Amino acid sequence: MTFCSELVIDGLSIRYRVDGARQGPWLVFSNSLMTDMSVWANQVEALGERFRILRYDQRGHGGSDVPAQVPTFQRLAHDVLALLDHQEIDRCTFVGLSMGVPTGLALWQAESSRIARLVLVDGQAKTAPGGGAMWQERIDFVRKHGMKAFADTVMPRWFSPDTLESGRAESVREGMVSTPMEGFAAMAGALQSFDFSDVLGSISVPTLLLVGENDGQAPVVMEHMHQQIAGSRYRVIPGAGHIPNWERPDLFNAVLGEFLTDEFRPDVEA
Repeated sequence: MTFCSELVIDGLSIRYRVDGARQGPWLVFSNSLMTDMSVWANQVEALGERFRILRYDQRGHGGSDVPAQVPTFQRLAHDVLALLDHQEIDRCTFVGLSMGVPTGLALWQAESSRIARLVLVDGQAKTAPGGGAMWQERIDFVRKHGMKAFADTVMPRWFSPDTLESGRAESVREGMVSTPMEGFAAMAGALQSFDFSDVLGSISVPTLLLVGENDGQAPVVMEHMHQQIAGSRYRVIPGAGHIPNWERPDLFNAVLGEFLTDEFRPDVEA
């Protein structure tokens, strides 16, 4: 199957897509706020010959329905489990970007037996101090000024000047602008108050933490998470911001590919 499908979960339609090798191990990719499954296009191209790949749009994003209420990350993990059951996936490598990180941690908390490996990208285990108020300010800004104005403020924080000038991030910006306002508000609301910090110490599968070098305090936050996950691996992607899999797919795919095939070499510089 190489086309988008929909699965109705608790009355909401969730868009998903399956690509890649018919008999390969399963990879599940979970998108960030204001992106959809297309943010993983470079990874599908690089890994599709070896892996079976499931992508989906988190609630309120892409082709998935906007929830009527702010969801919890437990609810978002329930969406993943429903997709796994629908595709008869017993175990997978889960790759979560930004809000996909707490989604993955909630999935581990709910049903760890379904995760063979875990990849956490540019996210955090709990809302930062003051984060609730910050997200509310962003929600209020979007409702007053719209998604286009908000995208204009976000792009310089997500991508380097060189990437912006090259135009390589324009499709990401288009995705931001097309995100439904209430879809953004619902998922930003989920980010206002969550805490999976207690989950980190329970993770017992191979885990890789990846973070863009230029993503603000994210490298510090994710290195701290790495220290709490026994045996985990941590890599910074040079020259990348909040979406390193899109901005530096060459380095991102190399590190991810090594990890997935047990060829990870922490002594090798990217």
